[in-house]
Amino acid sequence: MGKLAVYKYMAMMFLVIQIIITVFTIVALYGGDVSPIGNTARAMLVYVLPLLIIANFLMVFYWLIRRRWLMLAIPVLTLACCIPYIGTLVQFRSIDKHVEASAGLKIATYNVAMFNRETSGFMALDILAEMRRQKVDICCMQEYANVSGDKKNSDSYKEYFPYMAIGRDDMVIYSRYPIKNSKAILFDYTNNSAMWADIDYKGRDIRVFNVHLQTTGISGTLHQAAKLASQDYDVSSSRFLNAIFGNYTLGMMFRASQANIIATEKMSSQKPVILCGDFNDVPYSYVYNTMLGNMVDGFKECGSGWMRTFRGGKKAVRIDYIFHDKAFKGMTYYTSDLTYSDHLPVFMKVSM
Repeated sequence: MGKLAVYKYMAMMFLVIQIIITVFTIVALYGGDVSPIGNTARAMLVYVLPLLIIANFLMVFYWLIRRRWLMLAIPVLTLACCIPYIGTLVQFRSIDKHVEASAGLKIATYNVAMFNRETSGFMALDILAEMRRQKVDICCMQEYANVSGDKKNSDSYKEYFPYMAIGRDDMVIYSRYPIKNSKAILFDYTNNSAMWADIDYKGRDIRVFNVHLQTTGISGTLHQAAKLASQDYDVSSSRFLNAIFGNYTLGMMFRASQANIIATEKMSSQKPVILCGDFNDVPYSYVYNTMLGNMVDGFKECGSGWMRTFRGGKKAVRIDYIFHDKAFKGMTYYTSDLTYSDHLPVFMKVSM
């Protein structure tokens, strides 16, 4: 095979690679528009979008080096389509420090992981101290435990947060403003749940949703596999991977159904809504799109830098969110580096 033939073959191969990357990227961008029930493969492409974006950047450099300007347009246009998605992960705006001192309503959401089942109550009190330091008005907790040793956390929190509403035992909303009504939203076949509370904020009622959707199931599979391996059971890689895939896809379907329930509940509200919690899903997924609806993603509105909320297993992904109706205007959005959980607390300040 001559040099010209090799050159043409390589050029054609890279063109095919570029087309495949572009098609998969575009399909992934719209993968969250369909329920994963019956569309698992398409829905799962959303989870590899960061890798597809990196692949497009690499192709940009390749076509630049080759000076193939027409081919360069393909990854450039593909990346332009990805800008809204990239905005859910990183924002390149500067933060006005004076905004935080302005009047507004401060919300926090935090999966506290049962306070690591710590018995002295120190972690719960330290988290309370952080909420006080951040001047939080409404705090939504998931995987909450009311008892730490011989203390009730609700008693410890009462001085700063005089009002509270409990959904299922591991769901709570603390508030510095009066809570007028609340409702627990229970999901079938799971311990996960959600809740809302109607809060009187300076004479105006608002509805705050606290959500904890189905987990991925991967951590449980890893734990079970390690337990079996320690007991000399054969855990083959194929069975292991099938178990992970099965649990993950099942979790996707559970979360999709739960998101539909929350979206319906949210639409029935006659009050301005703030929706927050642990979605256990990434931006642009079906769960993200369904929960967001016509609301505003607080991070895209007023966040800055790289947004990650889950740090378990050395992952840096965003699965905890604060959304709000257009009756509110976002002022600040950020996380705090508390290390008491595999999640980070998310804070947002809004004005009416």
